[in-house]
Amino acid sequence: MDLEAYLDSVARQVDSLVDRSFGDVWTDLDRASAHLLFAGGKRLRPAVVMLAAEAVNNGSSSDILPAALAIELTHTFTLVHDDIMDDDLMRRGVQTVHTKWDMPTGILAGDVLYARAFEFLCISIAPDNAKVRAVSMLARACAEICAGQHMDMSFEKRDDVTDGEYLEMVRKKTGVLYAAAAGIGGILAGCNAHQAKTLYQFGLNTGIAFQIQDDLIDLLTPSEVSGKDRASDLREGKQTLIWIKAREKGIDLSPYKRDLSDAEIDEVISMLNNAGVIEEVRKVATDLVSESNRLLNMLPPSPSRELLRDIGAFFVTRSF
Repeated sequence: MDLEAYLDSVARQVDSLVDRSFGDVWTDLDRASAHLLFAGGKRLRPAVVMLAAEAVNNGSSSDILPAALAIELTHTFTLVHDDIMDDDLMRRGVQTVHTKWDMPTGILAGDVLYARAFEFLCISIAPDNAKVRAVSMLARACAEICAGQHMDMSFEKRDDVTDGEYLEMVRKKTGVLYAAAAGIGGILAGCNAHQAKTLYQFGLNTGIAFQIQDDLIDLLTPSEVSGKDRASDLREGKQTLIWIKAREKGIDLSPYKRDLSDAEIDEVISMLNNAGVIEEVRKVATDLVSESNRLLNMLPPSPSRELLRDIGAFFVTRSF
């Protein structure tokens, strides 16, 4: 099975479990909690959970499907709260939770998703000691995600963020949930401590690379392809790795913190390409994936291990 077919298969399984678990809703809070879950999503993090399990114990992924959903619930909880902090109006093509209902309901809906993530983690079929390790890993990840979000917000008041600070923020805000996805999948499937460490680091590296690619997509990919507002990071003056690398080369992007035409965006891209900024940023992401591939060599050969490699490659080549 190729990666696209596998991702489609996981998405169908996760969507089916979402429908069974959240389809019967009775209150506004129930509906608000389920709102973004039913709006879709690529379900990439659940796929990492399932593949990590298969890579260490073939046939184990069906037992831990609830854990895959737990990671998706955690991701969705962060989106609900991020939308509140950023006052965003749309997410996944639908109204954000706090605008469709109200801000208190949005906060509570995120809290419900956070709590239910641990519930689903615990109903996976796995030894109790493995579940305890998985719960601990997810709890630590949630705390780090909050710290990463706070760092990201603090960067809005600065124009001297370093690449090291940016990578630490991304490690916490994005990388640790992919790390937990891979680590939890392996732990619940019965991996040993060395394999758990390998899978965790794989997820961490590819998660950071995923966010760097997101930053590149924001600037380089037309809106009709990405489905996002092109160059929004540039207009907002967001301290991405692109902005930081440009500053290191003496390029001031602050004049572009305004509404921009497509021609002006293309002008910025040309300037950054000529200075080697885009190439440097892309190399940071691809180097992380290359390191992840080296780590995966420590797992036994299997189709699932190769699909994990494919996910890493997809993370740094996708345009949406």
